[in-house]
Amino acid sequence: MNEEKISVDHRDYVGALASGLEVLGSFDVQHKKMTLSEVAQITGMDRAKARRLLLTLHALGYIAKDGRQFMLTPKVLRLGYAFNATNDHLDVVQHYLQSVTTELGESCSLSILDNQEIIYLVRSSAAHRLMAINLTPGTRLPAAYTSMGRVLLAQLSETQQKAWLQTAELYQHTETSIVDKKDFLNMLKEVKQDGFCVVDQELELGLRSLAIPVFDYHGKLLGAANISTNSLRVSIEKLINEYSLVLKDAAKQISAHAK
Repeated sequence: MNEEKISVDHRDYVGALASGLEVLGSFDVQHKKMTLSEVAQITGMDRAKARRLLLTLHALGYIAKDGRQFMLTPKVLRLGYAFNATNDHLDVVQHYLQSVTTELGESCSLSILDNQEIIYLVRSSAAHRLMAINLTPGTRLPAAYTSMGRVLLAQLSETQQKAWLQTAELYQHTETSIVDKKDFLNMLKEVKQDGFCVVDQELELGLRSLAIPVFDYHGKLLGAANISTNSLRVSIEKLINEYSLVLKDAAKQISAHAK
């Protein structure tokens, strides 16, 4: 997350590769099938460029074509499988998050920060469903309005946080959503000091969650883990005073075994 990256105008930056990945990333739950015009609009590319990239990805087997509509193929799963195969700690994380779900009966997840969003890497689901969308590994949510996103942002330096906020768009998802950037920065300071973050119905009504950072054996940040609950079922006090202890114990176990 803090690694140095080359700029887009660096001589080693391959623009065609970046654009191709951007096209792949434009497909999501709301855009499972798209026309050329829709892909061009979402990516901000002109139609000619988007067409060349779509046809190239189609030729490589990553995109299928049905009339005027394009869609991803199962081949893209190879990219996700490669990530999982080279990150042995994910099995360890899954084991201990599942233990949290078994003990508390609540869903538990681990995610990482990717620009303005978090990406779910591991998910232990409870029997009850909390959000309108189905959360699975690979799901993206706005970092600004998730407990895991705020925990991850709190791990950044103040300079990095301000840079992140310059391009961030804070939306009024619910009545309690933070939309003032100064307030948001102050909230991140509190999260850093507390070592955890509670988000109470700022993304979706009824959704309440608590998250903490998770580190490996060597102190490297693996991501943020959370417990998500229904606000009518679990109070903030219970979430902080009881559930957080179970999650913190799981995080300690992960740190001890993720080497």
